[in-house]
Amino acid sequence: MRTPTKLLTLAAAAGLLAAAATSAPASASPRKHARTTWAPAATATIHPGVQMYTEGAQCTANFVYTDGSGRTYVGYAAHCAGTGEATDTDGCQAASLPLGTKVDFVQGGSPVTDGTRVGGGTLVYSSWLTMQQRGETDADTCAYNDLALVKVNAADAGKVNPSIPFWGGPVGINTSGTAAGDTVHSYGSSSLRAGVEALSPKQGTSLGTEAGGWSHPVYTVTPGVPGDSGSAFLDAEGNALGTLSTLAIAPLAGSNGVGDIAHELAYAKARSGIGRLRLVRGTEPFSPLP
Repeated sequence: MRTPTKLLTLAAAAGLLAAAATSAPASASPRKHARTTWAPAATATIHPGVQMYTEGAQCTANFVYTDGSGRTYVGYAAHCAGTGEATDTDGCQAASLPLGTKVDFVQGGSPVTDGTRVGGGTLVYSSWLTMQQRGETDADTCAYNDLALVKVNAADAGKVNPSIPFWGGPVGINTSGTAAGDTVHSYGSSSLRAGVEALSPKQGTSLGTEAGGWSHPVYTVTPGVPGDSGSAFLDAEGNALGTLSTLAIAPLAGSNGVGDIAHELAYAKARSGIGRLRLVRGTEPFSPLP
């Protein structure tokens, strides 16, 4: 059994990483949304991969979402609003900041050092809070449902583009999971990388699908590190696969746990109260490495 830890605490997990060894799935295309224009991908300041800070905790944006009425949401991991330890991985029990908590979008580092705040939003959905409110008891759901949504401030909505930096896409949503050996792609921007952008794009290999479809353990070069939490994963075809959630300590040291976005989004659509919630496809074509 894997022993996971959330990727929230930067200093503690940095030391852990230093000690650790480092088929074409079916897809579902998101429906057309009310918003028809986005900021150009080359100049947008709010996009998948941007840093999101919640009361000092740093995570990475995964995908852009809409509700069909003009409101724009950016996703990150529910544990990014957690108030417990990095080892608190059961979303049905772990403590969290409340809905309504303010979140900052930041580029270039920490907002208290060299980073630049480029916008803000409000936490409006947390899988953790929702599961606790509903009394969720399914063990796999509690362990791997790790998605939160931040509603972008209306004044900042024009800064948003839904494309994944470097890779492009997503072109749809993966609905069939992954098999061992399947290629995956991601983009993280943790401040632990000291601004070295060449380390942000990650390509790797899935170890398969587990936990009733809720999770995909993966190895990437480089591995996801604290601050990358919540970041997007694409499958080999450019479909949205999942969101970075955990670092496995054992037995697969250095691997990451990726929460399945089809499962996470279905749960959110049924229980978030956000009408017609859907993931937005990227404006840029998916371009894997040759």
